[in-house]
Amino acid sequence: MDSYGVGDGPAVEWAVVDSGIGPLLLAATGAGLVNVAFHARPAVRDAVLERLRTRFGAEPVEAPGSARLAEPIRELAAYFAGERQGFTLDLDWSLTSGFHREVLRELASGVPYGTVVGYGELAARVGRPEGAQAVGAAMGANPLPVVVPCHRVVESDGGLGGFGGGLETKRQLLALEGVLPQPLF
Repeated sequence: MDSYGVGDGPAVEWAVVDSGIGPLLLAATGAGLVNVAFHARPAVRDAVLERLRTRFGAEPVEAPGSARLAEPIRELAAYFAGERQGFTLDLDWSLTSGFHREVLRELASGVPYGTVVGYGELAARVGRPEGAQAVGAAMGANPLPVVVPCHRVVESDGGLGGFGGGLETKRQLLALEGVLPQPLF
């Protein structure tokens, strides 16, 4: 576990921000953005904060004006406005490890805006061609959705596959990126 000295401020600062897909909870450490959570209403927010509290051993601090959160908020707003296609944020990968981290790093660097990849193809890219189901598990456990674009991972037969934010949210993100048509109404 990372150690946070007295001079580093709170271990985790967080805020809920509006987005094109509903409220998102953003959390950051001194190392970078550590968590993005969809549908950040009270029950979801409380569960995310409990997970962060347990993981970092300190109370997450609500800090909507935090310097740590300023750039993630700005870049996500630009993404949802159609003005940004990639993120340049520092990421704190401490909520994931092993195969999941390897897959998520490959996804973040190797599957650009406006494209999709199959679960099996992503597994092959990290040297585990038989690991499509394990890739699905990594996507489901992604602590940084949107920024680490698990919405871009689809089934080989053209199906959307699963999505922690719900399939309608996945459709909205893929439509925003031009992969799927925008809904008529």
